[in-house]
Amino acid sequence: MDFTDHDAISVNVGKELRSLREEKGLSIRSLARASNISANAISMIERGRASPSVSTLYKIADALNIPITDFFGSARDRQTVIFRKALERTRIPFQRGVWEGLGGEAFVGRVEPFALTLESGANSGPFPITHTGHEFVVCLRGQLEYQVEGEIYLLKPGDTLLFSSYLRHRWRNPGPNVTNAIFVLSCFEEGEEAM
Repeated sequence: MDFTDHDAISVNVGKELRSLREEKGLSIRSLARASNISANAISMIERGRASPSVSTLYKIADALNIPITDFFGSARDRQTVIFRKALERTRIPFQRGVWEGLGGEAFVGRVEPFALTLESGANSGPFPITHTGHEFVVCLRGQLEYQVEGEIYLLKPGDTLLFSSYLRHRWRNPGPNVTNAIFVLSCFEEGEEAM
C-alpha cells in the first residue's frame, strides 16, 4: 500500500518559513541564533535553493515556537474536525523522502499526524532530535530504525514505538526498499512536565 500520491499538493517550505518568520517579527539572523542553523542555510531554504532536513525543520519550528506541521501551510482558521482526501494532503519533499500532512496543520488540538515515505537510506539528519511532547510511530511498509537515547529499535510492518520526544532520537530507513510510516506528535499541555 503506497500512501504517496504524486498529484498531492506540494508545499513550498521556504515560502512558509519566510511567512512564519516574518509573522514572528524575526530577522534571518535572529532566527539563525535561536535555531542554531546558519543564516545562510535559512536564507537558502527561504529562497528554495536548499531542502531542509527533518532535524533542521524541528530546530526551526522549536525556535519559532510553532508545531512542525505549520510548515505544511498557514491554516489560520483551525477546525475541530478535519477530513482530508488523499489528493488534498500537503507534501514537503526532503532528501530521499516525502513528508505528508494528515490534517494536524488545520486542527485545533495539540496533535500532529503525518505520513512519511522514505527511500532506502533516508534519515532524520546527522544529529539526534529533541522536542517537546510525545512521538508515536507505526511502520506500515519496509523497515524503520529508531535510535532513542542510544537504544536501537527496528520497526517492521505493524510495529509501533511511543516515547517522550525530549529524549534524544533519530531515525533512518536501513532497508533496501521504500518505507511508509505514520507519525503522530503530541505537544505537552501547559503545565505538563517532561518527566
